[in-house]
Amino acid sequence: IEKAMPSLETGTPVEFDEEINNLNRTCGTMLSYQISKRYGKEGLPDDTIKINFKGHAGQSFGFTLAKGVTMMVEGDANDYTGKGLSGGKIAVFPSQEVVNDGFVPEDNVIVGNVCLYGATSGKAFFRGKAGERFCVRNSGALAVVEGTGDHCAEYMTGGNLVVLGETGRNFGAGMSGGIAYVYDPNGKFPERCNMGLVSLEEIDSDEEKEKVYGFIQEHVQMTGSPVGQRMLDNWDFEFKNFVKVFPHDYKRVLMERAAKNKEVAA
Repeated sequence: IEKAMPSLETGTPVEFDEEINNLNRTCGTMLSYQISKRYGKEGLPDDTIKINFKGHAGQSFGFTLAKGVTMMVEGDANDYTGKGLSGGKIAVFPSQEVVNDGFVPEDNVIVGNVCLYGATSGKAFFRGKAGERFCVRNSGALAVVEGTGDHCAEYMTGGNLVVLGETGRNFGAGMSGGIAYVYDPNGKFPERCNMGLVSLEEIDSDEEKEKVYGFIQEHVQMTGSPVGQRMLDNWDFEFKNFVKVFPHDYKRVLMERAAKNKEVAA
């Protein structure tokens, strides 16, 4: 908080480096309180406070992280990372030294279970896999990850989720809003998805194709992901390998809204 005082008091951008270990829990929460107390829910402009961590983030890293704060972790993070994310940005990625030693991020878990539980806004980018129950009750955040465990997107009501690798079982159980895009070149995903409330579709418009490209592009910028970069380099082919998970109720609301807007325009 002390290092971020120029931002808190005058809005001056600051950037600094910190070490972190798994004893450091709910990192960023008290800082977010100071922002909310001064600036309300609008927070600060994006990236006003940028903190570069090295190490192993403890539980609930970035809990209720406010808009204007960007927290990067070169290392890994524990359960509940990004819980209640409230406009801030989080990125977690392994160090280049570890990768050079043979660590393959997309084959390994980089963040724990129940990450982004109840997130309302903001963005999160993870170069590697997430544990179970990723993005449960997400209502407005963007998340990009390179694989997930079971029960991903459970009870999700809003926001966007992009999975650049395989998921576990029971994906999208109780999912009533938001849209997920899952990379599925081998056609394994449908049997892992809970079809109770959702349908599986294709990316079917240039606008949507460009939108998902933008999500992956930001993931690459934030984490240096070669997995994402390979997709971008061959996007005209790769976008066809994404399955769009679209909740029935959410689709109906969007269609009704579009029809109403068309009537007003006419």
